[in-house]
Amino acid sequence: MDDRHPAPVEPPPATPATLRVRVLLFASLADLLGARRRDLHLSAPATVADAVRRLAEDAPDLAARAGHISYAVNEEFAPSDALLADGDELALIPPVSGG
Repeated sequence: MDDRHPAPVEPPPATPATLRVRVLLFASLADLLGARRRDLHLSAPATVADAVRRLAEDAPDLAARAGHISYAVNEEFAPSDALLADGDELALIPPVSGG
């Protein structure tokens, strides 16, 4: 190789894409996790259920409640298998009782 043609530079190895998701927690779920808002970084592709599993790492009781929680992605109700995108807002809404 001469100075006029430097050796090609190898690109860094590929890393999995990550998503940043803001999670809003309400009522008993905020109490359970000790915050009303959490920012998560998830490997793509990721679903609502993946985000809940990640949160349950810090609060194992969350996994037992998952079947009773409603979810909203960007202010629209969503199922647990809904795909998340970078920058999404995910709300976890516990059951509400009252009279």
